[in-house]
Amino acid sequence: MQKITLFILFIYTSLNSQTLDFDKLENLKIRNIGPANMSGRITTIDASISNPKLIFVGAASGGVWKSENGGSSWIPVFDNQPTQNIGALAIQQTNPKVIWVGTGEGNPRNSMNLGMGIFKSEDGGITWKAMGLEETKTIHRILIDPQDENIIYAGALGDPFTKNEHRGLYKSNDGGKTWNRILYSNNSSGIGDLVMDPQNPNKLFAALYDHHRTPYSFVSGGVGSGLFVTENGGKSWQKINDKNGIPSGELGRIGIAIAPSNNKRIYAKIEAEKNLLYRSDDGGQSWEVINKNPKFTNNRPFYFQDLAVDSKNPDRLYNIYQPLSVSYNGGKTFDTIPMIPADETKGIHADFHAM
Repeated sequence: MQKITLFILFIYTSLNSQTLDFDKLENLKIRNIGPANMSGRITTIDASISNPKLIFVGAASGGVWKSENGGSSWIPVFDNQPTQNIGALAIQQTNPKVIWVGTGEGNPRNSMNLGMGIFKSEDGGITWKAMGLEETKTIHRILIDPQDENIIYAGALGDPFTKNEHRGLYKSNDGGKTWNRILYSNNSSGIGDLVMDPQNPNKLFAALYDHHRTPYSFVSGGVGSGLFVTENGGKSWQKINDKNGIPSGELGRIGIAIAPSNNKRIYAKIEAEKNLLYRSDDGGQSWEVINKNPKFTNNRPFYFQDLAVDSKNPDRLYNIYQPLSVSYNGGKTFDTIPMIPADETKGIHADFHAM
């Protein structure tokens, strides 16, 4: 502090000893020299299947960004909307000009960012329309039925700071004009993850997450948590429990991933007394622990609980965590080598939340 004070006094004394002509600064152009790694953590990514160069990403507090050249350059497309806090987005694959965006970050750390509902664009992100669900505060997942673009699922994690009923899984059958809540447990539980069977859009797995934050504490897990499955588009649900092989007792956050090439292969990272990786090889009817290594099963499940499976190889599983790691044997072991070379990861912060 003493050195800083002396430095400031030196500058002040030097300026007072000479006259400064401010007219010479009239044409001075200010440029930003950093930091460059901003816009908040990336919370969601989607790409067009018919045109993989078209990519949209959402940032926790930095809006929605669009690339039309495979990620070589990006433009912001959500800056004029009432919030920049993004939790989920989805491209309608039958018409990539239609984009759905759920606001409010779904990673409930102490600095998470609340949102203002769900939005829709029908012109590739040029204009947006608010489509309701404002009271949910946080929308963590959006799924579109690939066989009927009017069927939209919105998974609301809710406001972790306020217990209320505006959370759970919502469904629209009319393109977002109206919404019905189809899965709910209690006023502190919301959707921590939501996946759709790639072969059957009526079969969905939903993870409810019971959690609550205050300015001085955080509860992760409770009676409202659980892993649920529906095979009729949400008309009825079955709760998966210890009889199916997952832990008994109160659960916390659950992350799920289905192998696109084999819908019988499903992975789940489940927070319980211990945070472990589970696997099902029969479409979710039975589960077994596949990995107990705390290095990969995560010590911060409220913040990192996402998984992704290779589109062609059901044994190649990505652990979206810090650092990013990959398994080549169905989750039994994980390899961090892809993230080690400094020249390939220079400037990338170690927190990964979407793939």
